[in-house]
Amino acid sequence: MVTAYSLAALDLFGPHRPALGWTVLTCVLATVAVLLLRQIRDVLMNRSGTRPGLVIPLLMSLSVLVFAASYFVLARQPGEFTGLRTRLDALYFTMVTLATVGFGDITPTGQAARALTVVQIVYTFVFLTAAATTLSRQLHARLVERPPRDGDR
Repeated sequence: MVTAYSLAALDLFGPHRPALGWTVLTCVLATVAVLLLRQIRDVLMNRSGTRPGLVIPLLMSLSVLVFAASYFVLARQPGEFTGLRTRLDALYFTMVTLATVGFGDITPTGQAARALTVVQIVYTFVFLTAAATTLSRQLHARLVERPPRDGDR
């Protein structure tokens, strides 16, 4: 996924096509949110055949990369970001925002950049936190329910 992020043709979006960029972002985030909610539901309903240990981390990683790509595209518009110039900068800013660290070396200065940052924060609180909590609860339940092996105490 990181390779796809690094090679993606993000120049199709940007200041010359803002409606396309916002539409694609909204559709992708909504799709990832629905897929995450389905995984959460499947875990809570204890449905067999689901692979939340694989799917949830992949969807969480995808959402991080989608936000990073969006920041990179938005940073090409003058006045939106200070300090964000490369895809790595965008990924770094996404992770710093996700971790609520906020070093201040990259800052959203424009209204669109600030709005997108708020969307990422809310998205993280609602979807990624719920997904991570569900995944950790399932892992805990599997470890507790696991039959003891010879030599385990």
